Amino acid sequence: MTSTAGAPLASVMLRLSPGMRQVLSDSAGRFRFDSVAIGRYSLRALRLGFAPWSRAVEVRTSGTEAVEITLVPSEVVLDHVDAGLAWQVLPKRETVARQSPGITNAPEVAGGIIYAGTKSEVVQVAGMAANLAEKSARQIFARVPGVFVYDMDGTGNQVNISTRGLDAHRSWELNVRQDGVLLNSDLYGYPASHYSPPMEAIERLELTRGTAALQYGSQFGGLLNYVTKAPPLTRRAAFESINSAGSYGLRSTYNSLAGTIGDWSYVGYASGRWSDGYRANGTSNADAEYLAVHYAPLGKYFSVKARVGHSRYVYRLPGPLSDAQFEADPRQSTRSRNYYSPNITVPSLVAAWGDSDWTRVTTTVSGVFGPRNSVQVLGFANQPDLRDASGAFAPRQVDIDRFQSVTTETRVAHSWYWHRRKQVLATGVALASNRMRRQQQGTGTRGDDYDLTVNATGFQRDVTYRTENAAVYVENLFRLTDRWSVIPGLRTEIGRTRLNGRLAYYDPADTPRQVDHQYPLLGLRSTYQTVAGTEFYGGWSQSYRPQILKDVLPNSALELTDPELQDSRGWTAEAGMRGRWGTRLRYDVTAFEMRIGDRFGTVLRTQGSGSILFRTNVGDSRTRGLEVAGDILLWQGRAANLRAHTATSFYRARYTSGSVVAGGANRSVAGNRVESVPAVISRSGIGVEQGRRSLQLLVSYVGESYADALNTRAPSANGAVGLVPAYTLTDVNAAIGVTRHARLRLGINNLLDRAYFTKRPQFYPGPGVWPSDGRGVQASLELTY
Repeated sequence: MTSTAGAPLASVMLRLSPGMRQVLSDSAGRFRFDSVAIGRYSLRALRLGFAPWSRAVEVRTSGTEAVEITLVPSEVVLDHVDAGLAWQVLPKRETVARQSPGITNAPEVAGGIIYAGTKSEVVQVAGMAANLAEKSARQIFARVPGVFVYDMDGTGNQVNISTRGLDAHRSWELNVRQDGVLLNSDLYGYPASHYSPPMEAIERLELTRGTAALQYGSQFGGLLNYVTKAPPLTRRAAFESINSAGSYGLRSTYNSLAGTIGDWSYVGYASGRWSDGYRANGTSNADAEYLAVHYAPLGKYFSVKARVGHSRYVYRLPGPLSDAQFEADPRQSTRSRNYYSPNITVPSLVAAWGDSDWTRVTTTVSGVFGPRNSVQVLGFANQPDLRDASGAFAPRQVDIDRFQSVTTETRVAHSWYWHRRKQVLATGVALASNRMRRQQQGTGTRGDDYDLTVNATGFQRDVTYRTENAAVYVENLFRLTDRWSVIPGLRTEIGRTRLNGRLAYYDPADTPRQVDHQYPLLGLRSTYQTVAGTEFYGGWSQSYRPQILKDVLPNSALELTDPELQDSRGWTAEAGMRGRWGTRLRYDVTAFEMRIGDRFGTVLRTQGSGSILFRTNVGDSRTRGLEVAGDILLWQGRAANLRAHTATSFYRARYTSGSVVAGGANRSVAGNRVESVPAVISRSGIGVEQGRRSLQLLVSYVGESYADALNTRAPSANGAVGLVPAYTLTDVNAAIGVTRHARLRLGINNLLDRAYFTKRPQFYPGPGVWPSDGRGVQASLELTY
């Protein structure tokens, strides 16, 4: 047992499974397992300050089998902030203000939600000339500044975005909804959004961030709401079919039927998508279904909506690469037997009554149900998945999360008059009852298919995380003058999370068994409209992020969780101005600061005669930024026009305090850049439109970032840490109206075929380089009847 420098390593924990036998290496780096039966085993080595090592071994005789192990130095970084806590329903907007091609700002009040003084964007997706079949987020959010796009789940499977320097892992810093129904799998257990609707079904996207969180949650990231296409009011049945094909074996089909019959309306869709993937062993297949029925016997005064949505995909993960492998061939794979598959169903029932001009009450009962499954051969890019001498592969690891999250929300919006001006009171109650069962580290099969079979030893982790939470919020829009409004707000969270279950390598009693969440959160916004139409807006609001299951559970016997671990708390302050200059220019400029305190991480502590990794609150961070969006009408002809647009952000994210474990010691990261936060993200484009024909050119630039809190610049041999280089991408999209009922979309992604990657993940789907797609061509035919 040695280091890469050749020095012997003592106190390395060696684990042999099945059987979970453990020994420690001595001062000379030697170790020994006695009385091992003939057969195949998995050997794993763990030591503080070094990357985990694992390999399949086989004992063939009753004699002695020798194994030589070399451990590579590594580090444990601060965990990312996993924000997300919200329940207030956001229904479809009745009106849209500040019209501009492709994007607008939210009105002051819509659907009982107060948006006055907030940073909010409404992105029109229907009719967009973009690669919707593969959910190209950089094209869809091209006019929204500060959106970081993370490619990790195979093109088209998931939208992974974040804003203002937060973590983009499955958009889990955002409160994600479809038609106002919560989609996050478990806001307290694992807040990722595994449900993924097809983008062809979406009318628009509503993104609200900054100081607006009190009405729908307490997360730092904000709200992302997918608004499904509404049924036509004057037709009994309308059919839409969108079929796409493209590079790397892309085939997709989306079909919907919608209509209105008397007091009833309905919309339903079914979609399927198949792809061979840009990389070898990167195939995916996905399907999604949705049905909504709306009954309004009293028109706008009373209505009931029943909805159910479902999404599932199976993605074959091609594994991480090292930098050397990426430079040699970004399309290669290091794994051929890894799979990931979420299968999520989201039902909901919404009842609304009252007059929206005065008092409107809305109650929503919804749930997120289903598993998130994976079967993988874990390891770094430079640890190949090889057959042993007998020709067999090592067993794979099976992990299964099962979600049962139920949310009940009641919102009340009431209009009242003061000094002859209409004021708006928005209040509500949200109740959450979530149950997440996590089964991990199960010994799976040796095959190469998607198989979740586990051997008789079962799962080494089998725990349940239960949360009961209640939230009450109140905000009021005070129109003090015809131009100036002030919006104070308060949200109170009261909840409790309980953990129980079994850890084969750890006594669960040594982990926090109960976590209480009790916070009052305050906010204040203001907006002022000038005579010329320019709006000045700003505000301040508190947020918090609960400790989720991965923060509480130790990853190994070398770790200990602080029983006094606290939720992360912080605040956001922002100020901006938006409006128009003449009839040709629209602009929106925002400056902000976000503080996150008590971030989760790991420090080295002495316990008895040795050291442990202590999971606790380790530090604070501060992110300051400027976000600029604008579009200009360059030329207006009799039947055509030429427009240009930009959405650019400048961020400075730094740790103000904190430490990480590296090389067996605690090292301060105060003053270092927060990982995975580019200093500049800019997307600019130019487009020409003539009737139902359009041509768009988009250039996207994302600055460099670091993979770890130590800001390691030189990449490690396995690609797990190092600089994430800056990249510039060019996309071209065109749309042509062929007939009244047919429209053709053509696109080229990454026109110049740049090889790039967006992030070096520190956990799932595996540390290392995950290349994004090279140049690809796609075509879509839209048919409407």
